[in-house]
Amino acid sequence: MGSTKPFVVVVDDDEPVCRAIKRQLRSVGFATDSFNSGEQFLETLSSMPSYRPDCVILDVQMPGLNGLEVQERLAGSGLPVIFITAHDDISVREQALSAGAIAYLRKPFDDELFIKTVRAALQSTP
Repeated sequence: MGSTKPFVVVVDDDEPVCRAIKRQLRSVGFATDSFNSGEQFLETLSSMPSYRPDCVILDVQMPGLNGLEVQERLAGSGLPVIFITAHDDISVREQALSAGAIAYLRKPFDDELFIKTVRAALQSTP
C-alpha cells in the first residue's frame, strides 16, 4: 500500500448506499470511487489501464450484471472483493465466498466491522 491512500471502489445501484460507504471510507483515510452498475465499473477498468483499485465492494443484486457476474469477470485480476447485500441468501453467499470473495456482509452492517473487513481485504493484496 505504500504512502498512497488505499483506493476502494464501491459498485452499488443504490446511490445513497454508495454515498454513505464512500463517506465512511474517506473518514478513515481511504480514496474512493463509485459506480451504479457492474457494466460501468468493468468498462472503466478495461478502458483505463491505470485505473486500479486496491479493493472492490460489490452489491449482489443490481440491474444488468449482478455482483457475482462482476466477480466472475474479475477472476484472476487479484482484486479483493467484498460483497454487500440486503438479501442474504446462503447459496449466493457460498458461491461468492467459494469464488474468492474476502467477505459477504448483510446490509445494514456494523461500521466498525465493515472498516475492519476492508482493511483485511487490503492486507490480502500481494
